[in-house]
Amino acid sequence: MDDQELKRIVSENNPALSIPASSRVPIRRQQSRGQTKAISHPSRSSASSSTEASVGWRRVVRNFSPSWFSVTMGTGIVSLLLITIPFKANWLYWLSVVFFALNTLLFFAALSVSILRYTLYPEIWRVMIADSTNSLFLGTIPMGFATLIEAWIFLCIPYWGPWAVTCAWVCWMLDCVVALTVTISLTVLLISASEAQALHRITAAQLLPIAATIVAAGTGAEVAKVLSNPEQALGTLVFSYVLWGMATPLAMTVLVMYYTRLALHKIPPREIVVSSFLPLGPLGMGGYTIMYLGEVSRDVFSQTHFFQDVPIAGDIFYILGVFIALIMWAFGLTWLCFALASIYKSRPFPFNMGWWGFTFPLGVFAVNTIEIGLQMPSLFFRVLGTVFSVAVILLWCVVAIGTVRGALDGKLFYAPCLANLPKKSEEVDEEQHTESKD
Repeated sequence: MDDQELKRIVSENNPALSIPASSRVPIRRQQSRGQTKAISHPSRSSASSSTEASVGWRRVVRNFSPSWFSVTMGTGIVSLLLITIPFKANWLYWLSVVFFALNTLLFFAALSVSILRYTLYPEIWRVMIADSTNSLFLGTIPMGFATLIEAWIFLCIPYWGPWAVTCAWVCWMLDCVVALTVTISLTVLLISASEAQALHRITAAQLLPIAATIVAAGTGAEVAKVLSNPEQALGTLVFSYVLWGMATPLAMTVLVMYYTRLALHKIPPREIVVSSFLPLGPLGMGGYTIMYLGEVSRDVFSQTHFFQDVPIAGDIFYILGVFIALIMWAFGLTWLCFALASIYKSRPFPFNMGWWGFTFPLGVFAVNTIEIGLQMPSLFFRVLGTVFSVAVILLWCVVAIGTVRGALDGKLFYAPCLANLPKKSEEVDEEQHTESKD
């Protein structure tokens, strides 16, 4: 694979990389005196042609891709880990409150900028959805929102009472709608695309829209536990099982595709090698979700007389949940070893927004580890989960510093999909004029 091909693959698989769009534009050909003459013309979207849109806040808004919501996912999982760590301390609680407040500000700031982006430049929405890589990061929006709901459940409901429970339930419904829409619509767009997808271009980012529904299922289990009405809790619980069943087998299918890609085309380029950690997301959250659903089922089934002919139905669901969670945790451990080996072989690698792929997947894997330790119970899993949690918090500090630096110098505000925007008429005239001169 030559350098040009490598650059093309990297730029299309990571929207945060600052590779000029011209390197991905095919050479246009014209006939001149009976000979074919190759003329390379840089792709100039409306973002580069308009001076106002190329500088200042307009440039930030136009290049604010959905991948920025991965910041809220990483920050949110840190706040949840600080709550979940089994070795409790008062300062951990207040630190989780700080991260919850920070994550709330980050999420709504990112949401406001995104709304402004598609309001001022509605044409960007079409090219973003059509981009087979950039559109995958839409899954980070419901996952980031889900971390806010979970932190709300643990931090706010104990103090604010019934109205906070209702608020969490309504927000969870909204999150489910968005997550399901992202999972199904992006999958349909992928399989109905006019252009064939080459196997070497498959990355673990394909898991992002699917993981959104798994995270929504896990959040539903936590919402069901705090609902005072047993019938509402049962409905929430059953629907969460449905969400888990819709997304988890699909994620396993993508993992098979991704493993095939690794076996045939080897480790991804170092610019996107951090995505090797993404399989830990659906495996870690999927295991935690099925285990937590089983725990809540023991109480809800008995209260609502669900499966009344089988009194031990709740216990069966609980035991199966722990068993499946342990199997998924072990499978995730395998992928963790693959990811660490890939990182070791690809070092050093440049900083980009993909580094946030370290935090959330490893974070939910840590949550699953801690929950297994609490359910068994097992000191080994509780200590190991705490070690993973500390590693995630330290990684968050490193990635956050890099993100602030990249945001201040503007390098991280880059959306390659803008190169696919249709040219304005004046740009076409200017390009034709240049061609006539040549």
